[in-house]
Amino acid sequence: MKFKEEVLSTRTIFDGKVVHLTEEEVKLPNGKKASREIIHHQGAVGIIAITPDNKLVLIRQWRAPLGQVTLEIPAGKIEQDEQDDPLLTAKRELNEETRFEADQFELLTKFYTSPGFADEMMYLYHAVGLKEVKKELPQDDDEFLELVELSAAEVQEAINNGEICDAKTLMAIMFWQMME
Repeated sequence: MKFKEEVLSTRTIFDGKVVHLTEEEVKLPNGKKASREIIHHQGAVGIIAITPDNKLVLIRQWRAPLGQVTLEIPAGKIEQDEQDDPLLTAKRELNEETRFEADQFELLTKFYTSPGFADEMMYLYHAVGLKEVKKELPQDDDEFLELVELSAAEVQEAINNGEICDAKTLMAIMFWQMME
């Protein structure tokens, strides 16, 4: 069976700081036409950081699209000058959000966050050998973050109460459980 759609035209709907939204008119495999709204994003990283006493490092923050506070792994958008090396983003974000650095970073996987409407690629790293940073990088002016370290039981409770609710963090927790 043929699946590939032929793009007939593309128009920009929105061009923002974080996302670029386009609408594509496509020809379906059966010859009919359809419209696709696609969010383009330059990619992001997430970091699994485990303390020496086996606690998961998380960030508590407000998430406007959800209208709630969440607990998430340290993460952030790949900047334009980091496009060729997402590891640079992982190191920067770990420093900015947690004030930790690591002896090494291991790329565990990369995945599309929501391929039904977005092309965002997420790189999931494991930060090994955590220690306090020697030089703190400036934090983003529009982020209000609280560092939280949770045991496996506390993580499960945070999932059950809906405070941990995003895919990258849930995936990171599955990887953490496989590491034990």
